Amino acid sequence: MEENLKFLLSAGGFELERVKTALSDNGIPNDSKPQKRNFSAKAVTGVDNSEQDIYVAESDYEKAYDLCIGIGAIRLEGEEEQILDPGGQAEDAAEEMSSGKRTAVRIISALLFILIVAAVIFGIDFISGWIKGLFS
Repeated sequence: MEENLKFLLSAGGFELERVKTALSDNGIPNDSKPQKRNFSAKAVTGVDNSEQDIYVAESDYEKAYDLCIGIGAIRLEGEEEQILDPGGQAEDAAEEMSSGKRTAVRIISALLFILIVAAVIFGIDFISGWIKGLFS
């Protein structure tokens, strides 16, 4: 690889492999170096999840930068992540619930969970009683 390397981005784990593969598939030579003071649990987990800096040749920098924007590895300033709802319409991920609404949703969810568990228990009890009645 050329001596004039330029820093492109930092990534780790799956994202690192995804970016390096995309660069290589598009004919852009790249190199990655672990960041200093970066710890990884590879010995325990078998996966290297440490952050690494990715470098490309200066001549390929523009092409690599555009590719990383295209695959979502680099976000432009002011760009927000969008999530598609089931209807197919995009909504901003930055939208937050108020604390009162969040508390109400948590309480209702807990009550619904308790009701579902109770319904399952009573249903099983009813079915087992019915089966027991068939053999008495």
